[in-house]
Amino acid sequence: MSHVMNTYARLPLAFSHGEGAWLWDTEGRRYLDALSGIAVNTLGHAHPRFTAALNEQIGKLIHCSNIYQVREQELLADKLCGLSGMQEVFFCNSGCEANEAAIKLARMYGHKRDIESPVIIVMEKAFHGRTLATLSATGNRKVQAGFEPLVSGFVRVPYNDIEAIRQVAQHNSNVVAVLVEPIQGEGGLRALDIHNLQQLRQICDEHDWLLMLDEVQCGMGRTGKWFAFQHAGILPDVMTLAKGLASGVPIGACLAAGKAAGTFQPGNHGSTFGGNPLACTAGLTTLNIIEQDKLLAHAESLGQFIHDGLATALKDVKGVRKIRGQGLMLGIELDKPCGDLVKLALARGLLTNVTADNVIRLLPALVMTRDEAQQMLDILCPLIKEFLQS
Repeated sequence: MSHVMNTYARLPLAFSHGEGAWLWDTEGRRYLDALSGIAVNTLGHAHPRFTAALNEQIGKLIHCSNIYQVREQELLADKLCGLSGMQEVFFCNSGCEANEAAIKLARMYGHKRDIESPVIIVMEKAFHGRTLATLSATGNRKVQAGFEPLVSGFVRVPYNDIEAIRQVAQHNSNVVAVLVEPIQGEGGLRALDIHNLQQLRQICDEHDWLLMLDEVQCGMGRTGKWFAFQHAGILPDVMTLAKGLASGVPIGACLAAGKAAGTFQPGNHGSTFGGNPLACTAGLTTLNIIEQDKLLAHAESLGQFIHDGLATALKDVKGVRKIRGQGLMLGIELDKPCGDLVKLALARGLLTNVTADNVIRLLPALVMTRDEAQQMLDILCPLIKEFLQS
């Protein structure tokens, strides 16, 4: 019997090692990885320059307390702010921690404006994490069940519904922020319309709210730009990152700009492990390799190649509702639940995932080649057809 707490419905295999877009299980079987640890392994597996940088840092310093200056943290913060246009960064260890920091920042921002009970607008089908506050912000009753009472201070509206947000603005004077994913990952690979994101920026400016973007899954070059908000030509007040930021080393980041900058002061928030030298070296090395190897352009072009391949192979296939997404964050929506496809793909040597019950999710590493993408299509498209005909 396993002594690991039973919190995951795990598939019956374990991996021993990887290289690039490939993984090998403990029995020696090879798999093409189209999931990347759910958008975590930005540089694939065992990237030589990445592993060399980590080995060097491990030999020097892994951890030191945040009561001291941390040089690697300063370098990563400078890099992130230079790429994003944000002004300051709080480092933590995961996406839910980054979102927790954003929620706390929004509440403190509200209290400094003499709002006693600050409210944050969140979206239906959103996913922001599994801590009690981020779970409360999440728009999925299935993951909330059993953890009541939830944290108050959230008002929920439909995703991509700007008029609903305007209605809340008219009737709730306690609103201090809007928290939204530019692309909902767990919600079925649904993207916020660019015009709506621009309008949301305008609404937040009109009411002096914080625009807080959860880019934990869609950030870090996955859409073909460093951050998804850059497609809309706006700047958020707060942005959260994690997953692919350090290519597999645990890290999270809450970035602030404009009226959100300077909200936190010493003693307001903290993290024992957040921003440790090893994680920050992993983050900085990831950013540098993306830049040096022109992986943003590659993500955009390879994403288009995969999208076009899916559209051609699945054209007029009954049961395929929509192919959507951006860059290397793609979803294929079917007209019925398709969780069984994960095991069927596994049997053919492909790692993928299903979200929102009926959306096949593709999140390959930014280093996947066109030949590997074609192999992925050659496995997945016939499999989808077979599944829909069964």
